[in-house]
Amino acid sequence: MNRYLISLILAALITLLNCLTPGKAWAIAFPPSPIAALPLVNQLFKGTSPQNLGIHEGKLTSCPSTPNCVVSQDADSDHAIAPIPYHTDRNTAKQLLIKVLGVVPRTTIIEETEDYIRVESASRLMGFIDDGEFYFPPDEKVIHIRSASRLGESDLGVNRRRLEQIRLALKDLGV
Repeated sequence: MNRYLISLILAALITLLNCLTPGKAWAIAFPPSPIAALPLVNQLFKGTSPQNLGIHEGKLTSCPSTPNCVVSQDADSDHAIAPIPYHTDRNTAKQLLIKVLGVVPRTTIIEETEDYIRVESASRLMGFIDDGEFYFPPDEKVIHIRSASRLGESDLGVNRRRLEQIRLALKDLGV
């Protein structure tokens, strides 16, 4: 039902926008931008923040059965991703991660504690939100990672690619 309603609203908005675009003058005054810039549509694609995020008994939340999630702890082969090892002290690794997250497009740090960081990353086109988590367990020199889409079934590998890019950036910084 929700998908059907979203599809109808989206189709209506696209039709309306096509009727309102008088040509080149419109494109100059209003350069092409994601449809998610419209407040109502943007809210539909954001979804609600999951209540089960965070660290539970020393672990990040497991992935659901949908393929739009990866996690480095207790995951099946479809959802598994390796944790990010570090060779510095935990505080340095955390500060470098924060620095890297600061340049990841459309990504905002939502929560930060001594051993945990949670981020939200928005997709460029429609503003879909992915929730990312980074956990620094006290007894390991790794960053456990998790990223999951709030809505939909497939993310076309976006969550995995984003985390792998963060891994490479940290490696380049000597973490």
